Amino acid sequence: MLLNIRRLVGIYWRMTRFLLPLLAAAVITALPAIAEAACYADYKARRDNPLKLHYGVMQVSSCDRGAAQGEVADRLARNGWTLLNVLGTFDESGLEKRKANAGEYYLRF
Repeated sequence: MLLNIRRLVGIYWRMTRFLLPLLAAAVITALPAIAEAACYADYKARRDNPLKLHYGVMQVSSCDRGAAQGEVADRLARNGWTLLNVLGTFDESGLEKRKANAGEYYLRF
């Protein structure tokens, strides 16, 4: 019985020595993504035949306006829209005041 307990403790110790550094590395790698606040962009877009225009708000992966512009343009194009311009990028604090103006295009894409 004592040998089995020692054997189990040995296995546990080896697993712990192997898994703890991996777990720590995973947590450290994930922290910046967790700590980074969500970013949003408000934009204007159009669709032809017949002409339609809309103002919308979209969650983006970067608060950099240039990076957001490419991301917004790609997502809109997949849905048949052409980006006219990105008005700006902002964090969650700016969402509520844009919700009414964006209407059905609030976080749609």
